[in-house]
Amino acid sequence: MQSRMQNPAFVLSGAMQPIQEILKATRTGGVDEQTLELVHLRVSQINGCSACVDGGARTARKAGVNDERLATVAAWREAPYFTDEERAALALAEAATRLADRPDAVSDEIWDAAATYFDEKQLAAIVLVIGVTNMFNRLNATTRQIAGAWG
Repeated sequence: MQSRMQNPAFVLSGAMQPIQEILKATRTGGVDEQTLELVHLRVSQINGCSACVDGGARTARKAGVNDERLATVAAWREAPYFTDEERAALALAEAATRLADRPDAVSDEIWDAAATYFDEKQLAAIVLVIGVTNMFNRLNATTRQIAGAWG
């Protein structure tokens, strides 16, 4: 396997720093680190970004996500390892990632379920993690970044 080019965020001077600042800001939103890592991992799984799935599993493990949860995040609805809060965040992550799959991609039901567990600042953090993850998934998949190549 060989990547087509370096990740574009590293190629263009000044592009990576603002992205990193957004990610840093998401960590101040009051959402549990494990929840944010599970959201990142699930979005990356949906998008088939091997580099982000690999990296996401590593960072989730460092955040304390155990092997049962890592192994079943793709099937979180059927697995007993997730809290109601995490399930609401994962449902929001899936809906916001699959925008083209249905006319009302992020339904009121999905949003309201998330809003039951998370305040506006926390929702902002989750939505930003979803957005940045989707962006990186698209950059990495397009340029064929290799899983594990970043360490």
